Amino acid sequence: WSTRHELAARWLAWSSTAYGHDAVPKPSTIDTALHGVQCVLHNQDNYEHDVLDSDDYYQFAAGMAASVESVTGHMPMIYHGDHSRAERPRLRDFGAEIGLVIDARATNPKWMDSMRRHGYKGAFEMAATVDYLFAFAALSDVVKPVHFDKLFDSYLDDEKNLDFMARVNPWALRDMSRRFAEARRRGLWESRRNDIVDKLQRAEQLALGAIARRREP
Repeated sequence: WSTRHELAARWLAWSSTAYGHDAVPKPSTIDTALHGVQCVLHNQDNYEHDVLDSDDYYQFAAGMAASVESVTGHMPMIYHGDHSRAERPRLRDFGAEIGLVIDARATNPKWMDSMRRHGYKGAFEMAATVDYLFAFAALSDVVKPVHFDKLFDSYLDDEKNLDFMARVNPWALRDMSRRFAEARRRGLWESRRNDIVDKLQRAEQLALGAIARRREP
């Protein structure tokens, strides 16, 4: 894909089915419905997941937002409703929710230590977090450069974590470094740091070297 409009076209195609006696595509119907959308709201009633540990959040919330923009020409407001405590629901701008998740979980040293204890799967979870942030950036305007910066600093600009990923899951390290590079190439992440390119290349080469050694007889 090269534009957000192309991603929105897939969401519209996969979400336009009307169900009665038969399942029938109704693209004009969903277009009409989206023309009246000013706000996308995703409600969550538990603490078991967050918006950067599952692909459902960007598919449904950001995917709908991109589709509204494609149909109307305007990106709607996107909010996250925290209903984990039913007696005290909280409404946050989705960008603020992403920032909260990054600080509270994704870059939290305690969470990262626990992921390192899980080895291969822990490295995968870090790489998946970057993937989901990238998807939000591709589909909406809720991701800020500082969000990418914080994940990069904790995952690839930390020697302890870099060595961990190269040792237990170099494939996740390779994919993560390439995802960060793609975010820069597509204009989704603009960092003020001058050493980003060199550090991303170093991380990828470290991963490729580890993968090659594993393939040796």
